[in-house]
Amino acid sequence: MTLDIVVLTGMSGSGKSVALNALEDAGYYCVDNLPPELLPQLIALERQRPPSEATRLLAVAVDARSAASLPQLGPVLDTLSAEGVQIRPLFLDASNEALVRRFSETRRPHPLLKRARQANDDTHPAPLDGVADDDQAQALVDTIENERELLAPLRERSAVIDTTLLRPAQLRSWVRNMVRARPSRLTLVFESFAYKHGVPLDADFVFDARMLPNPYYIKELRPLTGRDQPVADYLAAQPEASELIAQIEAFLLRWLPVMDNDQRSYVTVAIGCTGGQHRSVYCVEQLTQRFAPREVVLARHREQDAR
Repeated sequence: MTLDIVVLTGMSGSGKSVALNALEDAGYYCVDNLPPELLPQLIALERQRPPSEATRLLAVAVDARSAASLPQLGPVLDTLSAEGVQIRPLFLDASNEALVRRFSETRRPHPLLKRARQANDDTHPAPLDGVADDDQAQALVDTIENERELLAPLRERSAVIDTTLLRPAQLRSWVRNMVRARPSRLTLVFESFAYKHGVPLDADFVFDARMLPNPYYIKELRPLTGRDQPVADYLAAQPEASELIAQIEAFLLRWLPVMDNDQRSYVTVAIGCTGGQHRSVYCVEQLTQRFAPREVVLARHREQDAR
C-alpha cells in the first residue's frame, strides 16, 4: 500500500485550521497537533490495516504548539521518505502585519506567547496582562519573529501558500488544487498578483508585467480581465507581451530541470501588474497553456480569485 501523507505546518494564525478542514473534505484522514516523534507510529498503524480498511490519504498538522520537538520533524520526514512514504510538506505563511491583525481580531493568544506568559507567571508575581498595550503588541511581533525563525527549516522544504490576502474559500480551493496534483513530479505554480497589494510571500520567482501596455486605459476592456478574449486579443497584438512571455518561458525551460534534479516538489512563479486584473492574469494563462504538456501546472489569480 502506498501512503500519501500531507504534512501541514506554518505560522500560527496563517489558516491551518481552514486548510485541515479542506483536506478532510478532500478525503484525507486528518490529525491535528501531532508531536513529530509520533508520526512514524501513526504510519505504522496505517500499514497494519487490511487493504480494504486502509486509510491511504493522511494529513498531519504540526506547528508551534509542539515547539520542543519541532527540530525532530525534518529527520523524521527524511527517514519516512527513504522508506518509500510519499511525503508532501505544505507550509502556510502570512505577513507579520496580517498575523498581528488576526490575533487582535480573534483575541486569541499566540501559542508561544501564551507559553512565555505562563513561564513569566511562574517566576514573577506581576502578570504580563498588566503591561502597556504597546508592550503587548511588541511582545506579539517578537514572538511571531521567533516562530518564523523556528519554522524556517520546514518552510524551506515545503510548498508554501501565502494567506496574507486570501479569504477562507480561496485557501480551501488552493489547498485542494495542491493535493490533487500528482506528487511524483515537480509542480509548477503560476500566480498573478497586484503590486499595490504586495508581492506574494510564496513566490520563488517574480516577474513584472507593468511595463506592458495596460488594457485598463481602454474603456471597453477596463471591466474585463486577462481571461477574457478581448483582453487576450489586445495583449497578443502587443510585441512586448509576446516577448516577455517568451523570455519567462525560456528562463523556466532552462532551469526547471535543474530544480527537478534538486528534488524540488513545487516552484511558484509570480507575475504582477498594478491591479492584478489584466496583464499579469493574461501572462499566467498563456504560460499555463505552454507548460501544461510538459509539467504539472497550477494557475492562481490572487486578486481575481478574491472576487
